[in-house]
Amino acid sequence: MEKKYVLVVDDDPDIVETVGMMLEKNGYEVGKAYDGIEGEEAIKKRRPDLLVLDVMMPRKNGYVLCAELKKNKATRDIPVILLTAVGEAVPTTSFSHANGMATEAEDYIPKPVDSQTLLKSVESLFA
Repeated sequence: MEKKYVLVVDDDPDIVETVGMMLEKNGYEVGKAYDGIEGEEAIKKRRPDLLVLDVMMPRKNGYVLCAELKKNKATRDIPVILLTAVGEAVPTTSFSHANGMATEAEDYIPKPVDSQTLLKSVESLFA
């Protein structure tokens, strides 16, 4: 069976590496990008089976990228898991949980990311 391809997009290289290693260890092929624009370019080069997407990133945030993907007929069926520290940052940023719910992402996981919670979400979206 062909490995599922998961694209991890986060501006924190440590999170990209940690999430990437956890997914690879569990049999997934992993692509990596470090902001929303890089993520968008990576999706154009190779369509992922699933996207793990940070919310607060430079150049293009995860809410915007997710909303654009969900509006596009060619990409709307790519499952998206949003990762975010927004819960802690809501008082000091323009990001909110309402923005996250409006993006039509399939799941929403708070940072710091619990690897078992993320793995369960990935597996349930592929089930």
